Amino acid sequence: LAIHPASTTHEQLSAAEQEAAGVKANQVRISAGIEHIEDIKADFEQAFEKVFSKELVG
Repeated sequence: LAIHPASTTHEQLSAAEQEAAGVKANQVRISAGIEHIEDIKADFEQAFEKVFSKELVG
């Protein structure tokens, strides 16, 4: 699970309140389960490759 707290869990707070709570605009929170760490790393690598390849093409 990946979420952007500033626009989801903390969106009701003002920018100043978010800052006081330690929420940054460029922050993404990741919740990983009990999968093997190498599986989690491979999933992130695959996702980043897709994101960055789209960014370069599109």
